[in-house]
Amino acid sequence: MPKRRPKKAVKTVNAVERLRKALVKRTKCELIDALVEFAGDDRRLLRRLDERFELEAPPQEVVTATRQAIADATYFDKRDINRNFRYDHAAYDTVKRNLGRLINMGQLRPAMDLSLELMAKGSHQIEMSDEGLMTDEVKECLQVVLEALSKCDLPADEAAAWCTQTIAGDSVGFVCDEELKKLRRQFEASL
Repeated sequence: MPKRRPKKAVKTVNAVERLRKALVKRTKCELIDALVEFAGDDRRLLRRLDERFELEAPPQEVVTATRQAIADATYFDKRDINRNFRYDHAAYDTVKRNLGRLINMGQLRPAMDLSLELMAKGSHQIEMSDEGLMTDEVKECLQVVLEALSKCDLPADEAAAWCTQTIAGDSVGFVCDEELKKLRRQFEASL
């Protein structure tokens, strides 16, 4: 019995190139509508577009987006405890960028509140993972607020209290621990 010969291989075009060719044929309005629709259904895409095009938003919207990014960044499946589970690096990048945006808008207190939430959820995620690979991302996000706080004109007792709360929210006991204690001592010395 003769062996079957494979059919002649059909030359395929890369899917991205096919997409490019199809998009070139569309109007600008169709492309905008499609992007907006897809971004409405996909938070990751929305965050990428926000970062790429530096969308302006009022402070309350940035707070809401940051809170969602914290939830996305610190999420883990409880079945993966004590493993090196996957986490959303891009969401941590969004948290860091949005904390900076809030500070630049003169919204340090909301950024401080969000960083308390980040410390609690982020340190819990670190505690639940095998090696705490996300530790650097949590620290980088908090560092934005720490730097702003060291230069701010908030009452010293309020700033020291925030440092104390942030330290208390750290379930692993080492996320920005030294920086927070040093900053708290600075504010307490000025009381």
